[in-house]
Amino acid sequence: MSRATMNLAPTRAASAPRLSHLSWLLLGLALAAGFGLPGVVASVLVLTLLTQAVIGGMLAVGVGFLMRQNGVVSFGHAAWYGVSAYCLGLLLKHEVVPAELALVLALGVPTLMAFLLGLVIVRVPGVAFSMLTLAVGQAFHEFSMKAQGLTNGDDGFAIPLPDSLFGLPIATVQQPETMFVLCWSLLALVIFGLYVTVRSPFGRLTEAIRENEERARFIGYKTVLPRAATYAISAFVAALAGLLFALYNGFVSPEVLHWSLSGSALIMAVIGGSRLLWGPALGAVIFFFLKDLAGNLTEHWPAMIGATVIVVTVLMPAGIAGTLAELFGRLRKAGGGA
Repeated sequence: MSRATMNLAPTRAASAPRLSHLSWLLLGLALAAGFGLPGVVASVLVLTLLTQAVIGGMLAVGVGFLMRQNGVVSFGHAAWYGVSAYCLGLLLKHEVVPAELALVLALGVPTLMAFLLGLVIVRVPGVAFSMLTLAVGQAFHEFSMKAQGLTNGDDGFAIPLPDSLFGLPIATVQQPETMFVLCWSLLALVIFGLYVTVRSPFGRLTEAIRENEERARFIGYKTVLPRAATYAISAFVAALAGLLFALYNGFVSPEVLHWSLSGSALIMAVIGGSRLLWGPALGAVIFFFLKDLAGNLTEHWPAMIGATVIVVTVLMPAGIAGTLAELFGRLRKAGGGA
């Protein structure tokens, strides 16, 4: 029996462990860093790049969470990223509901769709699951390309954003400084929320299912619903990233649904490492700055990204974040555990 299953068996009714003061302190420091960084970074270009990296990092965190908890890889998470962006754009374009409600629906619709889809596809293991997610993602992409009357096809459309959202002028929200603080704060809260989730009985259950689904069933647990819920949570995080992208750019096109975006998010998760919840976000920052630097040097920048992935995979199987955590653990032991 796997360790996760053994730990789970006698604690069916156990409550989630209480969060330490250190956890709340780290959350506070992360939020403070987000509010303080725009005052330190003078370059608007760098701040814009950081904002894009944080949005990409949120998408990568969703992919990494699925890898961590369900042990599967998604090649189609751009579907939920893009559906969220299109949902917001279409609702505002046709003035179906108020803008604030459109934000809620842009998160709820892809999450619900992912949960219902997850009830089916999580039953398929391994590579077949990955191929199914790729097929679903490309189906959404093809629909956005063909439905000219609804989505304007390949050209996309500008999102008619309202003058204000929740009392804040939209012009202020779209400024790089404001959007960076918003995106960073939401990313910190998402990672903290996922941290609470993985420490809960639900998180221990999904880890046990990941380690040995058959044994989890043997001790009396249903496995499809938790796996589908995990898929839906990861889709919610991706949808939040897509919503922020739509708000920041005020434009949506089929590119936000393409498989290449899913591949980029997966690369970020691999570079940073999915073992730690914040690893994919670190991988996103590295990916975006490496892409920008390599793009200024050569048009063959994808080759440099590929070389980075190979080096990280071979030399740091746990990703850069996992390697840093292991190094920190060794230093603690060497220092007497202080």
